[in-house]
Amino acid sequence: MFVSKFQPSRPKTPPEVAKAIKDSLNALDTKTVAEVKALEKAMEEVEKNFVTMRCMLSGDGEVEPNVEQVSQLALEISKEDVISLVVHKLPILGWEARKDLVLCWSILLKQQVDSKYCCVEYIEKNLELLDFLVVCYDNKEIALNCGNMLRECIKFPSLAQYILNSASFVLFFKFVELPNFDVASDAFSTFKDILTKHASLVAEYLTGHYDEFFDLYEKLLTSSNYVTRRQSLKLLSDFLLEAPNVQIMKRYILEVRYLKIMMTLLRDSSKNIQISAFHIFKVFVANPNKPREIKIILAKNHEKLLELLNSLSGKVAEDEQFEEEKELIIKEIEKVSRLQSLKS
Repeated sequence: MFVSKFQPSRPKTPPEVAKAIKDSLNALDTKTVAEVKALEKAMEEVEKNFVTMRCMLSGDGEVEPNVEQVSQLALEISKEDVISLVVHKLPILGWEARKDLVLCWSILLKQQVDSKYCCVEYIEKNLELLDFLVVCYDNKEIALNCGNMLRECIKFPSLAQYILNSASFVLFFKFVELPNFDVASDAFSTFKDILTKHASLVAEYLTGHYDEFFDLYEKLLTSSNYVTRRQSLKLLSDFLLEAPNVQIMKRYILEVRYLKIMMTLLRDSSKNIQISAFHIFKVFVANPNKPREIKIILAKNHEKLLELLNSLSGKVAEDEQFEEEKELIIKEIEKVSRLQSLKS
């Protein structure tokens, strides 16, 4: 069992803990940070207070947390502007302090006081904190911590909605392709949560930002990075086929440019990408209201498509359903290719 080197000398009350955290974070000013010894001492105080906060919120391994104290601490931390402080001081905090903060952040956001999420309400009044956390993906030292904190925020519709509609959201299209694999993967996890946790909010966002969003998304689907192509294709299938996004999906499958992307991905060297592409491609083909332009593309390329589809096989567990769907799509492509109206 992990035993911290910091042990509070006496039990502190929630207001005392909140004030101690605030004071120790405020002590990390420009002058202190510039002096090595002063910074070490100030950082030690921050870490000690974070340990006290963690023990009060989650227990110490032997004693369970006191529910009333947990609620009171959440309230005090909101009242004392500690939430804003911990976010803005993140870049200079040490590894242990950041680890404790991520754990405490998750607990604090879930705390209800008088049926209200006081810490969430605080963030709703200080939404620039969410922008700060998003931008921190550019700092690989704290990116994973910020990612964890963002995903906790995204669980709440009001905070997810803000991120979706903020200028910061488009940064995810850059972050998911960062050269650092761990940071890029974490950014994609957050990106995925934003697009899948609250389907009705996403449908509303996509309705208002359709062209902008899918122009950017096309770059992910055609990326030279295999992981980016595979993840973005799977995610597209996840949110595009959600019931609240049916109108978005109907609009998407009318566009020749997106059909061509799926046809290109059907030829990808990766079987996983081919299978994922098929699950979106089949919606274009099965659409009973296919535009003439879509029919022409399918007819012109029907021989190559049939050859490709015949060579495609699903994963073992899904083979039967996959083969049935594939057979239907093959028949539909054959039917379209025989249409006399397309030959004039």
